[in-house]
Amino acid sequence: MNPPELFDATSATHARALSHPTRHRLLLELGEGAATVSQLTNRLMINKGNVAHHLAVLVQAGLVRKGATRTVRGGTEQYYLRPARAIKFEGGPDNAALFAMMSNLANEIAGDQQALLNHRTLRLTEHQAAALTSHLDKLVHSLEPANPPEPRYGVVVSVYRHGRHAGTSPS
Repeated sequence: MNPPELFDATSATHARALSHPTRHRLLLELGEGAATVSQLTNRLMINKGNVAHHLAVLVQAGLVRKGATRTVRGGTEQYYLRPARAIKFEGGPDNAALFAMMSNLANEIAGDQQALLNHRTLRLTEHQAAALTSHLDKLVHSLEPANPPEPRYGVVVSVYRHGRHAGTSPS
């Protein structure tokens, strides 16, 4: 059974859980499918204690759920997975969740010498902005993923009101 397309994580509890960059890294990694603490530790090169702590916070907030278990060397490992393919969130108090996500993305982009980062501001009508948002969302979600061992690429798409106070004209 496939997970739902979108999980609404716009509550204050979700914002607090998403206020740390490591939790965004875990959510991105779990976008590839279920994984154990050991697998996440190896992939993200973070110690097991930190992975377990941040997963517990995400589970408590409902942003990650426990899946199947597996037996390894006489012990049991728990698989963790996301509740949906995409997670909708808001910045929360002081936009901490947004800043945590953007910090994580900035580090990834800065670490890739071939990354494309194109930022442009345009004057658009509300209708044009909505149409552009819809077009970009469809474009990104229509791409079929390649199979391993092809490299993974991050895609960040945003249409936002430019300026200090969105919705108002600059002075």
